[in-house]
Amino acid sequence: GKGGIGKSFTLANLSHMMAEQGKRVLLIGCDPKSDTTSLLFGGKACPTIIETSTKKKLAGEEVQIGDVCFKRGGVFAMELGGPEVGRGCGGRGIIHGFELLEKLGFHDWDFDYVLLDFLGDVVCGGFAMP
Repeated sequence: GKGGIGKSFTLANLSHMMAEQGKRVLLIGCDPKSDTTSLLFGGKACPTIIETSTKKKLAGEEVQIGDVCFKRGGVFAMELGGPEVGRGCGGRGIIHGFELLEKLGFHDWDFDYVLLDFLGDVVCGGFAMP
């Protein structure tokens, strides 16, 4: 859906509720504002996969799962990142993020639910339609 209709709020609360019921939940946000995870972390934004991998690459280091995945209230959460709001292609952040997650062994993490919060206010035509 379009931006500002409560997708992040709903998914943050849904993931928290499922974790309270004993489910292993991973919440993945893909917004440069980090609004998905900041709801779980008391307003503090998690570093995005894009910015973290860029810094690590420049330093000649490999990204570790602890650099990009954080836990609070039983919910594992990460932000893929993306372009500035209204500029560029959100798909780049998503593609880069999932490539890194696969490299880190994402398919072996044994989550009950993986929730993905797509941003609604990007330029890409593929995301512009609800």
